[in-house]
Amino acid sequence: MAEKTESRSRVLLKLFTGMLGISTFTFGGGFVIVSLMKQKFVDQLHWIDENEMMDLTALAQTAPGPIAVNAAVLVGRRMGGFAGMLAAVLGTVLPPMAVLLALSACYAAFAENRYAALMLKGMQAGVAAVIFGVVWDLGRKAADSPLHIVLMAAAFVAAFVFKVNVVLLLALAVLISILAVLLQQRGQKNAG
Repeated sequence: MAEKTESRSRVLLKLFTGMLGISTFTFGGGFVIVSLMKQKFVDQLHWIDENEMMDLTALAQTAPGPIAVNAAVLVGRRMGGFAGMLAAVLGTVLPPMAVLLALSACYAAFAENRYAALMLKGMQAGVAAVIFGVVWDLGRKAADSPLHIVLMAAAFVAAFVFKVNVVLLLALAVLISILAVLLQQRGQKNAG
């Protein structure tokens, strides 16, 4: 989509700088970054539509590794192929690596500093609010059918109340969704 209207090098540069900016100023992990990626690549640049971003987020969540890097891989590859994937991942991992290097150099001073501890506590509250916003947006968009609503509620109860492994829940949700689509296609074929 973006490559038709912009040169490949410009797309790669926007992928790198976009992810660099998002990663530099984001605290709280992958879901926070995914919400900002949605704002950048769906709302601002219009490179991806919301449904595709939700699909990429679901894939990123199911793959092993950090969701921010997984999402960068998928969005980067979608927009710029292998080079886009590298540009997006590099933009995503450079800021945290630089921060970790700086913090590890002066960890002893931060570990004992009361103000640093208070700052981190304050950041936790902000991160919780952002994650709630992401869950609300994704849940609202995913609740487009009774089956999806039942799957979300059942998965929540199974994970929260019964402590069922999330990987098992994801696999079951995928299986149920595939069966539902196959049944729907079969019904359409029989009706037509």
